[in-house]
Amino acid sequence: MKKFDWYGKKILMLGAARQGQAIARYMSEHGAEVMLSDAKPFNKLFPAFDALKDLPIHWVTGGHPVELLSDVDSVFVTGGADLQIPIIREAVFRNIPIQNDTQVFLSAVQAPVIGITGSSGKTTTTTLTGRIAEAQKKEEQHIWVGGNIGNPLLTFVDDIKKDDIVILELSSFQLEIATISPRISAILNITPNHLDRHGTMEAYIAAKKHIIDYQNEMDIAVLNRDDKISWNLRKEIHGRLMSFGFVKPVDCDHEAAIFLENGMIKRCMKGIEEDLFSANLIRLRGSHNIANVMAACAIASAAGFSPKAMREGIENFSGVDHRLQWVREFNGVNWYNDSIATAPERTMAALKSFDEPLVLLLGGRDKHLPWDELADQIHHRARCAILFGEAAPLIKTALEKAQTTDSSLAVIVCHTLQEAVAAAASQAQAGDVILLSPGGTSYDAFKDFEERGKQFIEWVLQLK
Repeated sequence: MKKFDWYGKKILMLGAARQGQAIARYMSEHGAEVMLSDAKPFNKLFPAFDALKDLPIHWVTGGHPVELLSDVDSVFVTGGADLQIPIIREAVFRNIPIQNDTQVFLSAVQAPVIGITGSSGKTTTTTLTGRIAEAQKKEEQHIWVGGNIGNPLLTFVDDIKKDDIVILELSSFQLEIATISPRISAILNITPNHLDRHGTMEAYIAAKKHIIDYQNEMDIAVLNRDDKISWNLRKEIHGRLMSFGFVKPVDCDHEAAIFLENGMIKRCMKGIEEDLFSANLIRLRGSHNIANVMAACAIASAAGFSPKAMREGIENFSGVDHRLQWVREFNGVNWYNDSIATAPERTMAALKSFDEPLVLLLGGRDKHLPWDELADQIHHRARCAILFGEAAPLIKTALEKAQTTDSSLAVIVCHTLQEAVAAAASQAQAGDVILLSPGGTSYDAFKDFEERGKQFIEWVLQLK
């Protein structure tokens, strides 16, 4: 649907946060009649109301009564909206289209779009791809990076020119109701995550898969050869395939692929094998970050970016905040912030990034994911586990079940993250790494993982 199609349409937007404001503004400015409903009372929405006060928007606050659906042409939701609430279920029953800002953006934008999803590594890979694109771009081009990071790009869609390049990080929440796929779509990996939202692993995979479901024969899917679920999706792509993985493909003459060999990141494409750069150029910790770099190179290759641009984009990149972020060295102990680790799988990747003795801080809110494998790894890789938040009892039980006779792991349970920081400082020995890699979400005590990470950094920097 093109942007001019919204003229005279009656739109119901559920939620007045950033995405909701972006949709409301876009729709109103393109001639739609907009009703904005938020479950919060009006006195909690003054910033949102102030941001949209120049537009003829009808506000409904304090709930989402189903009566709002009368004569509505489309219902819009934010990425994190619960699709099972009564008003959305009733809209589905009435065959009223349910959309989000990503759908509108993809239908309206003129520039080519690169979409990136995965259970982990999305933001790092998206940021790297953006840096490579910046190194590749022509003088008159603009690179737009957004989606699940930064501000909603729908706010800027009318400013994006057809020769620009758009790079979107897309979550399963954003893809859940997708009916449009980017021209280049990457699935980095699919491991158990957000099952508290999607219910089953099958539903989670289906949501992720939407990023390639609506491609055509000229589009390109980028898949991970080392991730079983991602790689199995190669049988269902509609266009061309570009892959990445640690081992060189068997049939490199006929595949387009990125791989690691003899310390070099390499590419085979159109029957030509070439060195891209030394893996020593990568400053990020952990094999999972080498995979993220290879993914960015695969995406860049699919987009036609040069090896020179890849090297320039990756060189001197030290990472994204809250992702194995070094905080400080204090009394011979290095502190790291990996607050982005909101699933056990991500914490396992973080553990593999260190050879030093580890004091691990983990907890938060559980997402109905298994802790058993992580518990086993903690016994082998950490000397102390400090648990905090709602999930602490659950994790403690998993650690007790995984304990063996030769395990010397110390386990400390705290109520809050701040208490956990103090406990870690008291336990630390010179040469240790203290790692916040929670494995659970932040919602039991913080607005999001970023707020949790910032608070962690603040408390660590206060240590004396």
